[in-house]
Parts: sequence; C-alpha cells; structure tokens
Amino acid sequence: QVQLVESGGGLVQAGGSLRLSCAASGRTISSYKMGWFRQASGKERDFVTAISRSGDTTYADSVKGRFFVSRDDAKNTVYLQMNSLKPEDTAVYYCASVGRPWSQRFEYWGQGTQVIVSS
Repeated sequence: QVQLVESGGGLVQAGGSLRLSCAASGRTISSYKMGWFRQASGKERDFVTAISRSGDTTYADSVKGRFFVSRDDAKNTVYLQMNSLKPEDTAVYYCASVGRPWSQRFEYWGQGTQVIVSS
C-alpha cells in the first residue's frame, strides 16, 4: 500500500523559507514521478512542481526561482525547499505520486501540510 506523509509546514513571515518533506512507503520514489501540489482556501488544487524518475524537474511559473524540489533516494523522501515565501503561497501542500512508472497521472496523495505566510 502506497503512503505519502508530508511534514514541515507551518507559519512563516513573508520572505522566509520552509522545507517540506514527503516520506513515501510502499514504493521506491526513484521509480516514479513525484510532485507537489497546493490548494489555497476556496480554490482548486494547483500544480507546483514535479521531479521525474530521471531527476528532471518542472515548476509552475509562480514558484520558479523560489521553490526547489529534490529527493533523497536512500530515505525514499521528496523535499520541497520554499524560499522567498509570499502571502500568496499560503495553502495546503500535497505530495503526490504517479500510479505507474510510465504514467503522468498522479494517483496517490498525501494528507497535506498547511503553510501560512504572513505579511
């Protein structure tokens, strides 16, 4: 059974940094595309970033140059380093994994971790 557990959220002032972690069990993350999404209150869930099996990364325009995704294969954990945070980054952040190694569809989701950026 695939489980994704996020941690690292919290309250931070604008301009600050946070690092989110996503610990995976039930699969080897290096074999699957992993992603981060976020959902602000009253809004739809949006794509933030993803890291492919080969390590290629993609980012939403709104976070380019500020957020960085990485993974530690030995710990089977994906990270999201968030710098220069803005109030509009406030959201619940979700870790996700595609269902199959060759898939682009995210099928497994964590429970989310809240990030609040104060102005």
